[in-house]
Amino acid sequence: MSEVSPSYVHGASDIELKGETVGACFDHTVARHSDKLALISRHENARLTYGELAVRVDAFAAGLIAMGLEPGDRVGICAPNGVAWVVTQFATAKAGLILVNINPAYRLGELDYALKTVGCRALIISARYKTSDYMAMLHELMPELSDASPGLINSQALPDLDWIVTIEESEDKAAMAFGEVAAMAGDEHRCQLAKRVAMLQFDDPINIQFTSGTTGTPKAATLTHHNIVNNAYFVGLQMRLTAADRLCIPVPMYHCFGMVLGTLCCVAHGSTMVFSAAGFDAGETLRAIADEGCTALHGVPTMFIAALDEPDFKTLDLTRLRTGVMAGAPCPVELMKRVMDEMHLAQITIAYGMT
Repeated sequence: MSEVSPSYVHGASDIELKGETVGACFDHTVARHSDKLALISRHENARLTYGELAVRVDAFAAGLIAMGLEPGDRVGICAPNGVAWVVTQFATAKAGLILVNINPAYRLGELDYALKTVGCRALIISARYKTSDYMAMLHELMPELSDASPGLINSQALPDLDWIVTIEESEDKAAMAFGEVAAMAGDEHRCQLAKRVAMLQFDDPINIQFTSGTTGTPKAATLTHHNIVNNAYFVGLQMRLTAADRLCIPVPMYHCFGMVLGTLCCVAHGSTMVFSAAGFDAGETLRAIADEGCTALHGVPTMFIAALDEPDFKTLDLTRLRTGVMAGAPCPVELMKRVMDEMHLAQITIAYGMT
């Protein structure tokens, strides 16, 4: 009798599922497209090639290891779209840390619930965004922060939380700045990173996303490398995405639409990620498409409606658009016709699914 080896079986297509981690997917693309533009973040005036992004990702991953974070530890991120989100996404994956997506629109009680539910050891936040002051919220949840220092929080309410990292510079002595994390790493931590990357399995959990909570308290759904790499890869195939494409991503990164069907999808196919703004702005989205030559666009139906109703819509060149994903809510037939005709998205895909 011949030796039997374990396998994954599926009937969706003749293309095999990818058996690789998020970090391996990222590294393979970096090796193929090192000099190609990987990320454009217009509101941050940032443009990074895959090679430059890889340097930041590996440095941040080594810094997380220097902080004492072990494989399986949870790292929360509560921030709008930007370079730091992408760096964190791939650095945590390479270090074997479980990234926890936290909606930056959460209020105090929701943030408290999310952090207690998953037991984050580190939290990466934007100190302030729109009307939210996250550091003030954290001080309310953890009065001990007034006397704490990075790595030594000792909170009764959130006993697992040791580190707070602010994306911007912060004067709060309980937090450290995002840019300081990489500086903590030495050669031994970079060596540890290489060992972790080699030992990770694609069935390891790597991401926790909260359900919307429409019918009850949000549930923390745990996803593996295998889940999200294949989701990203096959959606990209449906979009006919290639390394020549530029995908505008106005949808939020805390949702799977942004971080899986957006950034990870681009990485899986060597495409360029484009952030038009920290949050959705119809005008900025259209200007990013025109200025950066975007060929693909993601959005929920209301985003497409807002774009079509934008006063400058007819003055901007959107002719390079061809594909993308509309999801998050039912798409009216008339809206789809307008999007395909007026926005040139002839190959746009409708997507739906659970977290």
